[in-house]
This record gives sequence, structure tokens and C-alpha cells, in this order.
Amino acid sequence: MKVALNRSKAPADSNAELQAQRDELADSEVPAAVLCAFCGDADCAGCRNEQTRSGVVAIVPWERPGAPALTRLWATARATTFDAERFFEALPDGPITPALRFAFASEMLASASMALLALVPLSLVAPAWVEHVFLDERLAATRLVAAGVPALATILVAAHVAHGWALDRGARRAGVRGATARAVRFGLYAAGWDVVVGPLGALVVAAKEGLGKAFSIAGIGIGLPGRSARAFLRGCYRLEGAAAEPALRASYVAAAVATGVGAVAVIAALAAALLL
Repeated sequence: MKVALNRSKAPADSNAELQAQRDELADSEVPAAVLCAFCGDADCAGCRNEQTRSGVVAIVPWERPGAPALTRLWATARATTFDAERFFEALPDGPITPALRFAFASEMLASASMALLALVPLSLVAPAWVEHVFLDERLAATRLVAAGVPALATILVAAHVAHGWALDRGARRAGVRGATARAVRFGLYAAGWDVVVGPLGALVVAAKEGLGKAFSIAGIGIGLPGRSARAFLRGCYRLEGAAAEPALRASYVAAAVATGVGAVAVIAALAAALLL
């Protein structure tokens, strides 16, 4: 009789144990599924009218706190160049201010490295003039650098902003919803190209990744703005192929106009620095 009672009690104990496990799971913290903000589908790859990609939100290295500023700047600039299509297609919405700081820091570095590089042929062609300016006329040289580098950096940032803004204006003409702030962020983060493709970037890549990778920069730079803009239009506006062409044309014209106006302004700033 004892054996029969023990056998009948075993299933009851097992059921009680299973119920306790279920209650424990119910009370535990289970991560919620990532749902599309537009359609609510967990498997959605990004709705056509959704301005932020569903799933895992892309984080720009520059905007990730913790690491040193130069480390974050280089990681972002490298991503905009070597992984341009993936970076700009997934570029998320966000504030303008961090992107603006990145653009100015990038262009200051790029402008300073270009100015130093320009001294090499000048020293070969006109060594006496270079010696006169930097040794005999130190004040003039200081004014030249102090005016020229920030002026050039400002013009390059303005050209990138015009590029992104015009992409948004052109995309609107295709009938899609505008995303001006996101497009301006595209233009500002595109300033990373100038760091990597310039002489400073070649030196850093050669030191960190080898000469082979450094020599590949020249090939990567060919068509980089177009590839990046197409990826951004695809990721932000879902525009591809012929539908993206009007926005691309508008961005090229705006960037060219901004660069031309900027070149005149830089020349004027340099002339004023030398004459004062």
C-alpha cells in the first residue's frame, strides 16, 4: 500500500515542480522582441516610409562615449571611406551638433595636412621664398596658417552640408518624405573622406594596416561620393536606380557651387592675412 501511495504522489510532485518553473520564468525579465516602429513586425527589414531602420540601431563611432576623441574620429572617418556604403545606408537619425564637431575636426586635420604637403613642392620650386616666409617673415607665415587652415576647413564643411541638403531637396522631388536633418548629418559625416583620402590618412593607414592598404586608398577614393550618396538615398529614402538620379544631380551642383564660392573666400582670406 505504501508503494502505491508513493507512485501516485510522484506525478503530483513533478507537476508541482513544472508549475514552479513556469512561475519563475513568468516572473523573470525576458528581453522584449525588437519590433518595427512603423508596422510592428519583428522580422521587418525597414518599412518604405520609415525614416529610421528597424532592428539594431546603427551607432556612429564618433557618437559613442568612452573612447578618446581621436580614436573615435579615426574609426568614423575610416568607416565613411572603407565601408562607405554600409555606413551611410545605415546612418541613423540623431543630433546635428556631434556631426558638426566631427566635420570641423576632420577638415581641420585634412586642411593642415594638405598645407604641410603643399610645402614640399614649394620648397623644391621656390626654396628661397619658403625660407623667407617661414624664417624671415614668421609673423606673416603665422597669419597665413592661422587664416588659411580654418578658412579652408570651413569651406569644406559648408560644401559637405550643401551636398547633404541638396540630396534631401532632390529626394523630395521624387515624392518621398523629407529628412533634412539626417541628410545634413550625411554631409557632415562625409567629411571623414577628406581625412582618410588625404596625406594624413595614408600615413595612418600605412602605419596601422600596412602599405598595401594605404595604396588602395587611391582606388577607393574614385567614385566615393557617388557610392556613398546612392547608399544613403537607398537607406534613408528607399530611392534606387533612376529614381535616385535627380537627387544625385542636385547634390553635385550644390557641392560644386559651394566649393567654388568657398575657393574665392579662401583666396580673399589669405590675401587679407598677407596684406595686414
